[in-house]
Amino acid sequence: MARIAGADLPNKKRMEYALTYIYGIGLHTSRLILDATGISYDKRVFELSEDEAAAIRQEIQKNYMVEGDLRKKVAMDIKSLMDLGSYRGLRHRKGLPVRGQSTKTNARTRKGKKKTVGSASK
Repeated sequence: MARIAGADLPNKKRMEYALTYIYGIGLHTSRLILDATGISYDKRVFELSEDEAAAIRQEIQKNYMVEGDLRKKVAMDIKSLMDLGSYRGLRHRKGLPVRGQSTKTNARTRKGKKKTVGSASK
C-alpha cells in the first residue's frame, strides 16, 4: 500500500482512481498530476516504483493543497462566514442547508431526526 500525502492508496486500483482517495484530489486533478509526472493512468499502485511515488508526492506538495491543510482552510472559511454574520454563516450556525435548498419537507440530513411538535394523538 502506497502512502501519499498522508493517505493510503489501495494497491489494486489504477493510479488515476487511486489518487482520488486523497482528500482534495478528484479525477480531473488526478489526471493532471499523472500527466505532469509522466505516469500512465493504467498503472496499478503496487506497480509504482519509489521514484514514481516520490515524483507524485513532490508534484502534489508543490502545486496542490490537500488533506489536513485543505480541511483546515475549509473550516476557517466557514468560521469566517459565521463570524461575519453573513446569511451563509447564519445557516451554518443553525445547522440548516446553506445553498438555497427547500426546508419545508426535506433537508433531514442537515436538520437531523424529525421532532414532532404538538400532540400526536387526541
